[in-house]
Amino acid sequence: MSEEPAALVTAAIGDRAAAWDTEGAIPEPVLRELGAHGVLCAEVPQEYGGRGWSSRRNGELTAHAGSMCSSLRSVMTSQGMAAWTIQRFGTREQRAGELTRLTGGRLAAVAFSEPQAGSDLSAISTTVKDDGDSVVVNGHKVWSTAAAYADVVVVFGRYRDGAAAVLVPTRAQGVTLRPVTDALGCRAAGHADLLLNDVRLPVSSVLSGTGLPLGLLTTIALTYGRMSVAWGCVGIIRACLRAAAAHARDREQFGKPLARHQLVARHLAELYVAEQTATRVCEDASDRWDTHAPDLSTAAVLAKHVSAGGAARAAATAVQVLASAGARDGETVARAYRDAKLMQIIEGSEELCQLILAERALEEAA
Repeated sequence: MSEEPAALVTAAIGDRAAAWDTEGAIPEPVLRELGAHGVLCAEVPQEYGGRGWSSRRNGELTAHAGSMCSSLRSVMTSQGMAAWTIQRFGTREQRAGELTRLTGGRLAAVAFSEPQAGSDLSAISTTVKDDGDSVVVNGHKVWSTAAAYADVVVVFGRYRDGAAAVLVPTRAQGVTLRPVTDALGCRAAGHADLLLNDVRLPVSSVLSGTGLPLGLLTTIALTYGRMSVAWGCVGIIRACLRAAAAHARDREQFGKPLARHQLVARHLAELYVAEQTATRVCEDASDRWDTHAPDLSTAAVLAKHVSAGGAARAAATAVQVLASAGARDGETVARAYRDAKLMQIIEGSEELCQLILAERALEEAA
C-alpha cells in the first residue's frame, strides 16, 4: 500500500469521469482495484488491511475524488458507511472477516431508504426474523448507492425489539437488484433498488447479534455518510471554482477578460467564499470526529447542510459564468449542477438537516 491514495484516484479517473457519467457506470475493475488499495474506506484500521486514516485526512481524499467524479466519491461514501457500521457494531469475528474483505477488493453498499421511509427512517418496515440458526429478511429498499456493484449490502431493518444491520450478499437467494437507470446526478454511482424476499442467512450475518434502538443504529451510520457527503461537496465546489476562474480569466468579452467585469468577479468571489466556508466547517466536523466530541452528530449535520447547499449554489454560479461552454453533458460544471442537487437530498434532506439544527438551536437557547 505504498502508493498515495490521491494519486491512485487521479490515475483511476483520468479524463473518464464524463464518459462514466454518460454511460451510467464505472468499470468494476477500477472499483475493485481502488478497494484493494484501501482507498474506498481509508479510515478502516490498519489491523484490518486499511490505512487507519483520520476523518480529516480521509475527508481531503474524499474532496479530491469529489472534485473529479462525484459518482466515484459516492461509491467511497457507501463503502465507508458499510465499513464504519461493521467496525462500530460488528463482533470481533465480523470485524476481522468483513473489514479485511472490504480492504481487499470486495465492494459493499448500505440500504436505509424504503418507498415509505426516506427522511423518516422510523418508518422502516424491512424485517429481520429469527428462524432457528438463521434469520429471514423481507423488505424493499430503494436508492441504495453502489448496490449495483456490491458483493454485500448492509441492510437496516427491524429485529426483535429493536433494529439491526444485516450483511446481505447480493447473490443470496431471494435478493433482486433493480438498477436506477434515470438518476438525476451521480449517474455512475450504481444506485439500485433491492427487493428482499425471504432471504435466509446465517444468524452470524446480523451485526452485534442483537436488536438495537433504531435511532442509535441509523444515526451512527448516517453520521459517517453525512461527513463523507460534506467533504465530497467541498470537492464539487473546488471543481466549480477552478472551472469558472479559468474560463473567466481566458474568455474575453467587450475587449477584456470576463474576470475584469465586476458582476462576473462577484461570482468568482462567491465561489471562493463557498469553498472556504465548506472547507472550514468540514474540518471542524472531522476534528470533532477524531476527538470523539459529544456534539459530533450535530457537527456532521451542519457540515453536510452547509456544504451541500454551497455546492448546489456554486454549480449554478459556475454554469452561469461558463454559459453555453458549460451547459452540456460532458462538461464539469454541468455534471456538478446535477450531482450537487442530489447531495441536498441524500443522507438527510436539506429540510431534515434544518429541523435537526433548529432543535439544537432551541436546546442551546434553553
